[in-house]
Amino acid sequence: MSTLENPLLIGLVGGIASGKSLVAEQMRSLGGVVLDADLAGHDVLRDPEVIAALHKRWGDGIIALDGSLSRSVIAKIVFSAGNLEEKRYLESVTHPRIAARLQEQIARHHAAGAKILILDAALLFEAGWDKKCDRIVFVSAPREVRLARALSRGWSESDFLAREATQLPLDEKRARCGHFIDNSGHPEQTRYQVGEWWRLNVGKTDH
Repeated sequence: MSTLENPLLIGLVGGIASGKSLVAEQMRSLGGVVLDADLAGHDVLRDPEVIAALHKRWGDGIIALDGSLSRSVIAKIVFSAGNLEEKRYLESVTHPRIAARLQEQIARHHAAGAKILILDAALLFEAGWDKKCDRIVFVSAPREVRLARALSRGWSESDFLAREATQLPLDEKRARCGHFIDNSGHPEQTRYQVGEWWRLNVGKTDH
């Protein structure tokens, strides 16, 4: 939790393609430092111990020509229907390492004088990282808007549905959040909301 000695930690959650990155970038422009769990996850997948563990589990098919892990092949394994056990295995290998990297980032930014940190993490609740947050913001957008965004990124609808099915239901995520940003409209509307939220909820702190 935040004290005079520790930074304020704000967690961002939402459905797939809800626009957490847009909200995070706006919070960055307001003075926050963004911690990206996805980037930490990509870093973890380059860890030789992780490569060895996953190679032993799933074989040569997950290894790319350059010796790195093929994230697309792994995604097909863990997000396929009926493969919940494989997803849990991946998380058992990666989540502790991601958490360690995020903690290192928090300590480094704290030492550098950062007062407000933003944790952009799709699996904030699933990984238990919400317990470290002082505020949790739910970024919302209608399903059809999120699906359109995902399709524009090159996903298929089946990819979208498969990944969403592996996350906590959105109603449960929303119920566990105390703060909300509607990202269903124009980006400028979202940025304005973030600014107002920041003024009311972060401006009142000692940070």
